[in-house]
Amino acid sequence: MSDPLETRRTEARASDLARDLPQQIARAQALPGGGGLADVDAASVTDRAALARLPVLRKAALTEAQTSDPPLGGLTGPLSGFTHLFQSPGPIYEPGRIDGDWFRLGRFLRACGVGPGDIIQNCFGYHLTPAGMMFESAARAVGAVTIPAGTGQTELQARSAAHLGATAYAGTPDYLKVILEKADELGLNLSITKAGVSGGALFPSLREWYADRGIACRQCYATADLGNIAYESDAMEGMIVDEGVIVEIVTPGTGDPVPEGEVGEVLVTTLNPDYPLIRFATGDLSAVLPGQSPCGRTNMRIKGWMGRADQTAKVKGMFVRPEQVADLVARHPDVDRARVTISRHDDADVMSVALETGSPGDISSYEDSVREVLKLRAAVHVEAPGALPRDGKVIDDQRDYST
Repeated sequence: MSDPLETRRTEARASDLARDLPQQIARAQALPGGGGLADVDAASVTDRAALARLPVLRKAALTEAQTSDPPLGGLTGPLSGFTHLFQSPGPIYEPGRIDGDWFRLGRFLRACGVGPGDIIQNCFGYHLTPAGMMFESAARAVGAVTIPAGTGQTELQARSAAHLGATAYAGTPDYLKVILEKADELGLNLSITKAGVSGGALFPSLREWYADRGIACRQCYATADLGNIAYESDAMEGMIVDEGVIVEIVTPGTGDPVPEGEVGEVLVTTLNPDYPLIRFATGDLSAVLPGQSPCGRTNMRIKGWMGRADQTAKVKGMFVRPEQVADLVARHPDVDRARVTISRHDDADVMSVALETGSPGDISSYEDSVREVLKLRAAVHVEAPGALPRDGKVIDDQRDYST
């Protein structure tokens, strides 16, 4: 471990945050897009509590900004400050730089044990989307050599890895297994002993399969917009939040932080001065893991990817969204949380709304609010505090479309 930021004491990290966060808010405000922060006193945003009072930036709003003010919605400086511009499905566009470990994935590769002397078979895509270049940048940061393999052509992948002596792999979790099996079929001996993966689920059985072949496989959580968010270390206890971002876990559809250990939506504020996204909603679910990693890194840990927070469902031709459920709760101070359940009965959609409250009000007022906010009728019932699951769901769609 060569990064002193990763082992900062809690007090030092808080002090650095108090210095860096107001500067980042001010940077976002100074850009043409403003990030929706025009009325914010940047100097007062010095800790997580103050950050939690700022508006949430959702991907839909980012897409809208890019459409009205192409190409990047006025949320960056001049494009000449970047080396690459990428396109992800949507389409949505992201800036990037190849130098300076701009995406901060070098920190992840170091945690995988990758460094000078390693040759990385980089099997992330290089065409338009950023993943290939993100790991190319990371390889440069740690002094490793890259084979820009990209995706597909498995036989060529296996032969290249064998002939060039690849010692590490970067790509999706399952594709390395395909390459290894092709190498076995061709009678090739590969030297890969390290793997840094992302972009899909790393199931325990697959990680064990790699381990049985002498390959240590670690995963990270990264996005095209934000770069590295969190990553595994040899401790293998959750994912350690990257030092270049601030992660919050909130109730889906809101910006309200949930208690430690409870599942919620991941919001990320990046400290990258070139692209200052503030409280950007990833649409992913996770939870904070208490304590610190045994590996010595001291930043907050999360449990990793736990599903999608975008629980939008279509009921009787109408969309029901997490933001609407949050509005429903906000209308009733006595209600702590709500959960919408959707099912089928006699080939018709059925919706119910559970409200968690310690001091129930008039049930008819709740029913009126449901009709006004969700635009649908539903059976409303009251639950005692703590009765609803803490699984991050505010809309539970139980309909089975396979029958």
